[in-house]
Amino acid sequence: MPPKLTIAQRHFLRVQAAQQGAQEDVAEPTDAERMMRASLWADRRAIHDIKSMERKATYKAEVLPRYADYVAGVLEGDSGRDDEILMTVMVWRFDVRDLDGGLAIAEYALRHGLTTPDRFKRDTASLIAEEVAEQVLAILDARRETDQDGTDPEQLVAWAERAQALTEDADIHDPIRAKLAKAIGYALRAAGNESAALDYLKDAVRLYPQVGVKKDIERLQRKVDKQPDPDEEQPPADAEQASAEPTESPADAPGAG
Repeated sequence: MPPKLTIAQRHFLRVQAAQQGAQEDVAEPTDAERMMRASLWADRRAIHDIKSMERKATYKAEVLPRYADYVAGVLEGDSGRDDEILMTVMVWRFDVRDLDGGLAIAEYALRHGLTTPDRFKRDTASLIAEEVAEQVLAILDARRETDQDGTDPEQLVAWAERAQALTEDADIHDPIRAKLAKAIGYALRAAGNESAALDYLKDAVRLYPQVGVKKDIERLQRKVDKQPDPDEEQPPADAEQASAEPTESPADAPGAG
């Protein structure tokens, strides 16, 4: 594991990355970029040698703070240049379920039309939509199986809807869009908004019939259909109770018989 950066090194990375963004023409990489490229090469090699997916994620979580100041400087400089370091950090943040951090880079990347490194095998918008969808679905699965993930369902909805908003104008394969709609639908269901969840799941099926939500749609539809219409006037509770109480017959009256 590489040593932690000093405060001075972190400041240097952020300032130089931001200054590079302010320059119109940069022919050679800065010292900060060279440092981050060397770190990225070493980390990618280490991750490649790890067999366990869980341990890969743990390693990424441990090394990601080394890149935080460089990334902050790049976003601050707002140059819009393609940057392999930045895009790799975005994906790693998604991998460790730092969706806020990943989406911060995603917004920048889509606004400037940044491309992903070839090894990711997906365009930027597709990668963002699919990564966020898969992480939201994985968190929801963990909640159901172990009840240990304390992520607020409303936060899951917010992450997935943000990814949808960022990528809505992009040309993305229908199965990926369907997966994101499925993630939003399941997150809404977990948050108790069953009617909105049903709409998203139906949209997922429309986009890709094999998305795997038809049974859930049937169950949700039955639940939603049983809910009273909020616009329909309901009888007061005391009236319902009175109608449910048995009336006294003459034979039961005091003194009868």
